Amino acid sequence: MILSEDGRIGIGTFSPSDPKSQDIADLTGSIDFSTITEFGSESDPRAYRFDGELNKANRGLMEFQEMLKCDEKFLWNLLSLTQEGNFKAGRFALISADELIVAHTNESEYKSFIANKKNEALQSRMIVMPIPYNLKVSQEEKIYAKLIGQSDMGHVHIAPHALRSAAVFSILTRLKETKKQGVDLVKKMRLYDGEEVEGYKDADLKELQNEYLEEGMSGVDPRYVINRISSALIKQDIQCMGALDILRAIKDGLDQHASITKEERDRYLNFISIARKEYDEIAKKEVQKAFVYSFEESAKTLFENYLDNIESFCNWTKRRDPLTDEEIDPDERLMRSIEEQIGISENAKKAFREEILIRISAYSRKGRKFEYNHHDRLREAIEKKLFADLKDIVKITTSTKTPDESQLKRINEVSKRLIDEHGYCPVCANELLRYVGSLLNR
Repeated sequence: MILSEDGRIGIGTFSPSDPKSQDIADLTGSIDFSTITEFGSESDPRAYRFDGELNKANRGLMEFQEMLKCDEKFLWNLLSLTQEGNFKAGRFALISADELIVAHTNESEYKSFIANKKNEALQSRMIVMPIPYNLKVSQEEKIYAKLIGQSDMGHVHIAPHALRSAAVFSILTRLKETKKQGVDLVKKMRLYDGEEVEGYKDADLKELQNEYLEEGMSGVDPRYVINRISSALIKQDIQCMGALDILRAIKDGLDQHASITKEERDRYLNFISIARKEYDEIAKKEVQKAFVYSFEESAKTLFENYLDNIESFCNWTKRRDPLTDEEIDPDERLMRSIEEQIGISENAKKAFREEILIRISAYSRKGRKFEYNHHDRLREAIEKKLFADLKDIVKITTSTKTPDESQLKRINEVSKRLIDEHGYCPVCANELLRYVGSLLNR
């Protein structure tokens, strides 16, 4: 980009409308017929309006929107501009131009353009930059939130994790199956989003990202998801929309999507199922946290108890009972009740416990305290253990059609916690409790 002598940057924007109504004057300027009587000739420079986008952007930058939707005669001007550094304006001599043109188009139009041999001259003067769809779930969720916030859907409450479920579906449609052993699309999605996946490091992430350079150039675009959400809101006229409502709307729209083949539709239906399973786990955890009073404290207490026992187990020592002050053996039953939550076998328990102690030692050397959520599998085990202990209570409380007074009181307390601490409204909080109750009854 080059500054003009007075320090300003020339900026132009050209956006073609209907090809039949496109006018080259929008690019190069045109004759001002009102001045012809004054100056006597159409060829007089003073009778010309140098107000085309190429004129405005001289010594600066021009954005060419949907470039390949233009008529060919518009592209001829670009050829002269890129090749000779000038362009032709009506009845006048060539106008020198020193500017940068940033153009954009979609992939299908670009492929048609490069397939036409007549376009080789202009094609060789382009620097092509593929812009793939976003591949991070957290960023995709922000895109949806922003688009909804800017629309007339702002009055509708979107339940927590609803947009994330839609984002999971969208990202899965854009990812390609990796050849790396042990990595499925869900793990790949989590790695791309910056989540820690047990057994994989930053080097693995870079390897995955370098495997397919064109990854993200296909799949579902954000507009489709937003359109489906809008369509569902219009049809149902609802005040709150949850994850299941959005996934159902996306599924219903697949049959109406003209560019999706039968094979793609089958794949997309599978991705909707995966997105729902992901949401099911989140929903259970949300209710679990709401049911467990002071969840973090409960988890930390269980975690500290587990650490005391595995330290005693690995060091072949006894531990002291906090109540009687007696020396007792490690509580094998407690340790196994936690480890079994994530499938740690009897043969693998010693290696797992030693791994935890090594991780604690590594954190200690760096002057950091090791928390239960610093190890994905241990965090999952503790959360599942807490939830398993409460499962019957949750199941009875959430699935009872006519709860008694104590159950009703607990439901109201949990609903209030979901509303006050987790961003739910009364509608989606009750829906969540009913849904988790149905999951636990399966």
